[in-house]
Amino acid sequence: MSNDKSRTSVDFRHDPDHPVTLLAGFIILFIFIFFLSFFVGRYPIKPITLIKVLLSKIFYIEPTWPSTVENVIFKIRMPRILSSAIIGGALSVSGLAYQGMFKNPMVSPDVLGTSAGAGFGASLGILLGLSYFSTSALSFICGLVAVILVTFISGKLMNQKTLGLILGGIMISSIFTSGTSFVKLVADTDDALPAITYWLMGSLASVKMSDIKFLIIPIIIGLLPIILLRWKLNLLTLDEDEAMSLGINTILLRKVVIFGSTLMTAACVGVSGHIGWVGLVIPHFTRMIVGCDYRHSVPISILMGSSFLMLVDTLSRTVTTGEIPLGILTSFIGAPFFLYLMIREGKK
Repeated sequence: MSNDKSRTSVDFRHDPDHPVTLLAGFIILFIFIFFLSFFVGRYPIKPITLIKVLLSKIFYIEPTWPSTVENVIFKIRMPRILSSAIIGGALSVSGLAYQGMFKNPMVSPDVLGTSAGAGFGASLGILLGLSYFSTSALSFICGLVAVILVTFISGKLMNQKTLGLILGGIMISSIFTSGTSFVKLVADTDDALPAITYWLMGSLASVKMSDIKFLIIPIIIGLLPIILLRWKLNLLTLDEDEAMSLGINTILLRKVVIFGSTLMTAACVGVSGHIGWVGLVIPHFTRMIVGCDYRHSVPISILMGSSFLMLVDTLSRTVTTGEIPLGILTSFIGAPFFLYLMIREGKK
């Protein structure tokens, strides 16, 4: 592929010499942050105590700790840590897949209107006084509806499918965002409006173990095809004719990417609200470290996204006396880094 062609796609630079070593390193980093998240908080837990409590669920160990410790571990921190790991990995790999499919490093998982649709669904659920689970389900459904509408619109542009997806995503996002604004306008200012505003900023404060079950099924369904077909995703960065000459059904492959990424993004937004920058910045980190071969970048991106959001969630509940919404922290971290990337690439 010539230099000119390579600049139209995502910046493919190198293949890592030791992908297995890198993968092992990120697995160790993931495990370290995972357990660190249990130790840190307003109610600190000693490592030996955590190990004993976890092992007590498998083996009989005489309790030497107060019942408060178990409540903190299993009812408060365990759901948050698991959900942040799952959501971070899902958003990251969704952004990575979309950036390769659209050949655009500025693309994020909400490019097709998933986040806007899910945001409208959640806002509507809060306005109607639905339960947390019902609100998450309505958010998930509206996120899927948004992408279905975008796909239908793009199908009307026979020779400009990619352009149709982008333009359709902009239009549908605008419609659902307007709907969210209308819901906020009519919402009760003392009750519903603060809840809607806080949810839209992204938070895991209300997550329970039952929400993990709601989250995990669509993410597994969406993630498996991307993992199994990750070597084929490299071909989406080629020109259409080149990819098809290699025997790849690019139309079907794009549909698989859209299906998987949409399921994951809608499920994540339905549980946590809108958490920006994870699906935009982490794929860039991944390519800088491991290269752009999707065989390696997909698993590394999952681990990096999971580790990043677990760390951010830990900061959100420990930095101040009140909890900082995740969307604020990810913006504080992601925006300066992306500005750095723009300046660095501009100099080149």
